[in-house]
Amino acid sequence: MKEVADGVWHLTGFPPNGINEYLLGDVLVDAGAKQSKRQILKDLRGHAVTAHALTHAHADHQGASKAVCEALNVPFWVSTADADAAERPQLIRERQPDKLINKVFWKVMAGPGRTVDRQLREGDEVAGFQVLEVPGHSAGHVAFWRASDGVLVLGDVLNNQHALTGFPIGLRLPFDFFTPDPAQNRRSAKRLGELEPKLVLFGHGPPLRDTKKFVDFTRGL
Repeated sequence: MKEVADGVWHLTGFPPNGINEYLLGDVLVDAGAKQSKRQILKDLRGHAVTAHALTHAHADHQGASKAVCEALNVPFWVSTADADAAERPQLIRERQPDKLINKVFWKVMAGPGRTVDRQLREGDEVAGFQVLEVPGHSAGHVAFWRASDGVLVLGDVLNNQHALTGFPIGLRLPFDFFTPDPAQNRRSAKRLGELEPKLVLFGHGPPLRDTKKFVDFTRGL
């Protein structure tokens, strides 16, 4: 696990940069696939964790959520529009485009649901970060923004690698077949570009510190 900004840690993930989780202060953001429990708990050893939050409830972000919450005895925080799917993961499968890959990924990666203890909304504060509602890739997708130093955790609004192969081909939109509303997701990406972040942390792909590259990409959408 590596500290990438003040009080912000990038967990090891598997494969590295392929499926990312972050510790913002004492709040774990995202929990990979259901196979990620051991890696997450190993990385968090020695760190205080008081809550677990999701950027969105897709299977590769909520897979180990129930197991981690129970192991650490912490509450589960999810956006209002994704809370029902975090509690009943089959709802995400139903809301995804009707493609075989989504059925396979859900079967392989999704973990059991868990009761949501706090529903996150626009403007809420999480570990010094502001919650931003950025729907499209899921109905309740959120990002976490710290204006004081320009750190943005944006989940899957954009990827910083090829989401299937892991090839480091740079910024790209998530595939439409993973995204129920691609047009809305592009609008969400444009909104995040207007923030001009200094550090962008993705659900898939390595951290990005090139503000101009990020802003230019979102302006071109």
